[in-house]
Amino acid sequence: MTDPGDVRASDAEREAVVERLRVASVEGRLSLAELTDRTEAAYSAATHAELALLTQDLPGAGQPAAFPAAPQPAERRRRWFVGVMGDTKRRGAWRIDRELGAVAVMGDVLLDLREAEARTDVVDITAVSVMGDVKIIVPDGVHVDLDGMAVMGDKRVDVLQAAPGMNVPVVRVRAYAVMGDVKVVGDSRAEPVRRGLAAWREQWRRLHGDDWRDGNRRRLGDDGDHRLLGDDGRRGIHGH
Repeated sequence: MTDPGDVRASDAEREAVVERLRVASVEGRLSLAELTDRTEAAYSAATHAELALLTQDLPGAGQPAAFPAAPQPAERRRRWFVGVMGDTKRRGAWRIDRELGAVAVMGDVLLDLREAEARTDVVDITAVSVMGDVKIIVPDGVHVDLDGMAVMGDKRVDVLQAAPGMNVPVVRVRAYAVMGDVKVVGDSRAEPVRRGLAAWREQWRRLHGDDWRDGNRRRLGDDGDHRLLGDDGRRGIHGH
């Protein structure tokens, strides 16, 4: 008799798990990096057991939260990070529950989103650099939408992107650079951050036999080297 956990997962079941993960992130249960990792793992899951590992530490479907959510104000002002002839850095565990702004004037602003709790479906950032540098670090696997303008400056993305068709987290950046730089970089282009290995990932490896990212690449018939293209149509520039 077939073990229920060995039943093959359908595309609809994978999408249902991805949606459940997204809701958990908005509720503050997952960081942006955890959401990205688990979303990619959900799309590569082959069985019900593998999908169950990704949500075993989350409330059951339809189960109410232990505490009611606090009422949200009708209007939220953007949260600003400003560096004027100096440095401003935000990293580690923090909450993103509204639009963000970064302004660097002859200084540097660093926003590390990897361990942040994203309480919104889309992380929206306005980045302004005037003879300065704005650097935004995201987990590889998110979708980055970069637009804006650069005058005697540069705006660029260097992030390993998930395969097309995946419902992954979105980071939207509007960049305005005047003799300065606005850069969005992924894990592989930044200083590593220590992440606690959740039980689901260890169990996943025991079931799967290898790393889920490699399994995902094989399932998609892909070499795993997806990158967002820069404004000039080339791949993201390494080392920035």
